[in-house]
Order: sequence, then structure tokens, then C-alpha cells
Amino acid sequence: MKQLCSIAVTLLLSLFCIANVFAGQQKKPNIVFILADDLGWADVGFHGAKDIETPVIDKLANQGVRLESFYAQPMCTPSRAAFLTGRYPMRYGLQSFVITPGQHYGLPTDERIIAQDLKEAGYNTYAIGKWHLGHSDKAHWPQNRGFDYFYGTTIGNVDYYTKEKAGVVDWQRNGKYLKENGYFTDLITKDAVRIIEGQSSEKPFFLYLAQLAVHSPYQAPQKYIDQYKHIKDKTRRLYAAMAASMDDSVSQVINALDRKGLRENTLVLFVSDNGGLAGSGYGGVMQKITGGKPAPADNGPFRGSKASLYEGGVRSVAVMNWPGHIKPSINNEVIHMVDFLPTLLNLAGVKSKGDKPLDGKNVWPVITEGKPSPHDDILINAEFHRGAVRKGKWKLINNAALPSSVELYDLECDPGEKHNLAKQHPDVVQQLEARLNEYAKDARASLYLREYMPFIVEDYKTASMVYDGDEDSGQPGEKPVLPPQD
Repeated sequence: MKQLCSIAVTLLLSLFCIANVFAGQQKKPNIVFILADDLGWADVGFHGAKDIETPVIDKLANQGVRLESFYAQPMCTPSRAAFLTGRYPMRYGLQSFVITPGQHYGLPTDERIIAQDLKEAGYNTYAIGKWHLGHSDKAHWPQNRGFDYFYGTTIGNVDYYTKEKAGVVDWQRNGKYLKENGYFTDLITKDAVRIIEGQSSEKPFFLYLAQLAVHSPYQAPQKYIDQYKHIKDKTRRLYAAMAASMDDSVSQVINALDRKGLRENTLVLFVSDNGGLAGSGYGGVMQKITGGKPAPADNGPFRGSKASLYEGGVRSVAVMNWPGHIKPSINNEVIHMVDFLPTLLNLAGVKSKGDKPLDGKNVWPVITEGKPSPHDDILINAEFHRGAVRKGKWKLINNAALPSSVELYDLECDPGEKHNLAKQHPDVVQQLEARLNEYAKDARASLYLREYMPFIVEDYKTASMVYDGDEDSGQPGEKPVLPPQD
């Protein structure tokens, strides 16, 4: 009898140990998502940057996975929405341009975002930096969308030091407006480090660190500017200094995770929201400010700039790093910004409670097992006047605004989109146009155009704003419409 009891106790202890081991293996990962703003594809060292050094970001890339066929939306607001919802922005009216300071709309509140799902699954959730998904109504603010905490700016860009736009300060911590001295990148980094140092290994956290760098206005601390004295063009020099400051920001975040003993259970993502503002990407107000000089970013082999549907506007820098879980590799499978939500929720063991179908797919097997992309095609964008879709090696761009045009590119042979093959392959054009129109049928009317229509009716000169995709600060002197302090 004693022998049977002994065996039973041994079995129970064994099962308890196995259960503990299994539980340890299933521990929810911490997630740190660092979003760069307007970073050129070729402005990181691992993509061959000619005059900018990004050693920390390069280390993350070289020790993790580089997503080399990663697609974002052409501009800031739509890309952020795509990440947070896992759905294409055209489904909820955010497909065109960005939310400028004087506008009143935001990411519709019936769209569920990743922070809500992670919070309900037991995660601490933090948003730090640039929001740009609605500022005039507090219902659109991150702390009312599933984030436990928010520190930063709600509009698209502010002065890096004063945090002002057209004389209005947009800088807050959890709804309390602040006037703080200091450089934007330094302040959000310091806060991110503070947040990390306050975490416990017993409860997972999600940190969404949305940099303003390297978006205009081009400003940087002198110590970083001095590192790039060899760059003759002033705007490019400032841009490089901003990138260097951001690289130091990433370094401080990684070091904080190491010091706290959290690095091994933390997935770190570094992603740009769109391509860089490059070449002749300037127009309107920015042309006057820069004296007609080229924009500062370098998108490498890709044609176009931020706001365009060419690869230079939508093919973005993207890196994922998690020691022991992601092997150093280069991944060329097609992945889209919308894929992060289902992928991260899957890793966290969370099923979204959203009632709307996702466009994103779980791409973890693509990243860790070398599986092919689960997408038959991806929508690059669908607007009333233009759209683009990619299927396999083929990419179609349809410009409906007169004079209309159709462009077809073989991205395997022609990643720079130099040779329009639409006339040579009418069957492919027909197929992709049909697919693009299928997507467009599900599109909601652009909230940007609906908001700006009164301006256009009253003053026809502002109609050009609808198409002027280089400068997302709004019209000259456009003041941010912020709700009053509680």
C-alpha cells in the first residue's frame, strides 16, 4: 500500500512539474513595437545607407528577421490604423491622406484595436509618442481605445522642442496637457525606459513606441548634427541626425529590457510607417520652405516617395527580433502592416473579440518556419481616384483621375518600376483590375475628403490640398482642434 502511495505521489509530482514546464513554455511574450516615421528604405545601415549610421537598428535586423517585402500604407494615419486594426484603412474611411490639425474625425470608435484585445487578455498596454488617429474628440485618444497609458502628441507633427503646432501645444500625459522642455525623441525614450523599469516578469506588457523621427520639422540636438558635418545638404544633415537620435532611442529601450531581465521574453519590432519623403516628393508649402531642393530621404532602388503608390512610398523598413525564437534571416515573402495584429495576438494566445473580418493573416509560420505568404494578393490602397494591388510578382497601379493611366510591373525583374508592361500583358491587367474593383466595392467614403469638402466649396484654391501628398501638416496656419482640459 505504501508503495502504491509512493508511486501515486511520484506521478502527481511529475505531472505538476510537466504542467509547470508547459506553462513556462506558454508564457505570454512582452511586445515592444517601435514605429519610425517617414524613414527611407535605404536610410538604415543594413540596407546600405551611404551616409547614415544606425548600428543598434542594424544589430536588431542582423540578429533577427528582415522583412524585405513588407508593405505599409502610403502615409502616416492609414498605416497606424492598419497596424492597430488588422484591417485595410479603406474599410473605415482612412484611406486618403492624413488627419490634419484642423480636422475633427478619427479612427472610428467601432473599429476594435490590438490594445483592447491585449488589455483584456491581461497585458499592461502603453502608447508613447505620436498618435495621429484622432485628436479633436477624446473618444479617439489612445487611453480611450484600450491603452492604459498615453504620453505624447495626438496630431501628426509638432515642433520637436516646443511641442507646438501653429501656436497650439499638443503634448499630454493621460489627458493632462503639459508644457515640457526637451527634445521629442529624448522625452518619449525616457518615458519608455521608465515604463519598462516598472514592469514585472509576472505580467506581460505591450509598448507601442511611435517615434516622430524622422518626420518634419527637421530638428535635432547639436551633438547629433555634429556627427554629420560631412553631409553638405542641410536638410539631409538634420535628417541623418534625427535618425541617429532614434537609433540611440532604440538602444536605450533594448538596454532597459536587458537590465530588467525581460529581453528573452520580449518580441521587439522596428517598422517604418511608410517610405521616406524622397527626391521630388516635396510639393506646395515644403517646396517653398526648402527652396526647391530635393527631399532628404533615400528609398534606395525603389521609385517614388511617401504618399505615392510606387514601392518607394509603400515598401517599408521592417525588422522583428526575439532571442531564441527568431533566427537571423532575410524574408522575402509578401507581408503587410495588417498582418501584425493577428500574428501578435496569436503569439499572446489571444483571440480577437472584434466583430469585423480581418484582412491580416498570422504570418508567424512565414517568419519562423519559412512558409510562403498566406496572401493570394494584397491591397496597397483603394481611393476614389487611384488604387494599387499586388499579386505574386505583379503589381497594378490604376490612376482614375484624368488623364487616367494603368501601370503594370513585374517586381521580380523590375523592383524599381521602370518598365510598364500593361500593354504586353492585358490579361494580367484585366485580372488585377477586377480584383482592385472588388476591394473598392467594400470601401467606405474617405473621411478626409468629407471633412475638407467645405473648404473646397468655399475656396477652390484649397482643392489642391486633396492631392498634395507631400506635406501632411495641413494648410498654412491650420491650428490643431483639441478638446478642453478636464
